[in-house]
Amino acid sequence: MEEKTRVSSVGEALIPLIFLIVLLVLNIQVFGTDGLSGSNQIVLILSAGVAALVAVYRLGYRWDTLQEGMVNSISSAMSSILILFLIGALAGTWMISGIVPAMIYYGLQILNPVIFLVAACIVCGIVSVATGSSWTTVATVGIALLGIGKALGFEEGIIAGAIISGAYFGDKMSPLSDTTNLAPAMAGTDLFTHIRHMAKTTIPSMTITLILFIVIGMNYETQGSVENVKAISAIILEKFNINGWLFIVPVVVLVMIIKKVPAIPALLTGALLGGVFAVIFQPQIITGIANESSGSYAYLSFKAVMMALYGEISVVTSNDVVNELLITRGMGGMLYTIWLIVCAMVFGGIMEVSGMLRVLAEAIIKKVHTVGSLIASTAATCMFFNVTTSDQYLAILVPGRMYADIYRKRGLKPENLSRTLEDSATVTSVLVPWNTCGATQASVLGVATFVYAPYCFFNIISPIMTILYGYLNIGISYYEEDEEELQYDSIANK
Repeated sequence: MEEKTRVSSVGEALIPLIFLIVLLVLNIQVFGTDGLSGSNQIVLILSAGVAALVAVYRLGYRWDTLQEGMVNSISSAMSSILILFLIGALAGTWMISGIVPAMIYYGLQILNPVIFLVAACIVCGIVSVATGSSWTTVATVGIALLGIGKALGFEEGIIAGAIISGAYFGDKMSPLSDTTNLAPAMAGTDLFTHIRHMAKTTIPSMTITLILFIVIGMNYETQGSVENVKAISAIILEKFNINGWLFIVPVVVLVMIIKKVPAIPALLTGALLGGVFAVIFQPQIITGIANESSGSYAYLSFKAVMMALYGEISVVTSNDVVNELLITRGMGGMLYTIWLIVCAMVFGGIMEVSGMLRVLAEAIIKKVHTVGSLIASTAATCMFFNVTTSDQYLAILVPGRMYADIYRKRGLKPENLSRTLEDSATVTSVLVPWNTCGATQASVLGVATFVYAPYCFFNIISPIMTILYGYLNIGISYYEEDEEELQYDSIANK
């Protein structure tokens, strides 16, 4: 039987979205930052159910069509899910091998509370530019910096905000980043034109971010930070064999990513090397994790490394702060996050395949009359897709396709669109708890999205900056008359 469908009205398309927002607000009031443990997932599934009811009984879609949309949506997130598993495994072996404790130890000797937040932001920015990956930066350097910041007496939300701000700055500006390549491809410009144009808004946004972190660092009261640093450093030296050889593993991973080795094999290599280095340098940790008095060292090593790869382990000390730093959850610790991502993709898949997302986006486009409103509506659409589809790639792809022709007709060069896509879609994805990016960083750092989001100054300022530039007509590239004619001729000949 042929499927007879119709286009939804704006009101119909808003029903599942309003249901989602209302239930999430209620959910936050009841469960607070513990929503990742299951309640957020249920909210998304219930919202998907409402979307399915609208699609089937109001728009005429068959369940098979909706199910195919859900499966395709989940499939698009599979690489992120595999990366999440490997990040959990890497965190486990890097802890028992002493890699993360060594980073924390040396970091404590160098950094002080006044400069810590700025230094954390800059370091993550540099690493992210070099690797092209905010996820890898947060999962490696970010975890160590979180431990250092806690030891210095900072709240975890502020530390995570500095780490994420730097990581996403680097992700935006790196020619190795997938989103930095995707945005110009969608808009119709080249990579380096895109990066040069993006610098006009990104550098001011980061400058303001660093100033804010300097002010916070100068005025933040870190009680007993000197004593904490001494105590934590002493305990780490007592528990682990700290030496420079441990840094071979993170250097190998960073080099692999810079050489454009895909993230999955690079992270797997890092996790396995971490296990090897644990066996070589930390026999006392291996014995403690295996928790057996008998058996060969080979047997104990295999058991301890496997436990670090898949499950929760901890190194117990006499200091509660250190105990918090020396806990990892392995692959198993990522299951709540993966559950959230799957539920979010189910909701996004139904909304997309039923055309309800497209209807809502087109309603926004109809309100566009000026350059400023065009850029503002593009940014709003990108953030809307981050919330509804839970995927930053879709938040770049769909608005990129939607707005490309409108920008051209307004005489705006494509780099204006590509910059806006990155200034809004890439950086705000991490602020949405059920987005793949927000869920991942919350899980990796162990800090709830709503706790770190207010301190992700770069991620908050970037979309505001790009909208401000649009309304003030600053840094906007227009076609010259002869360029515009060539552009129209080129399109006509395709």
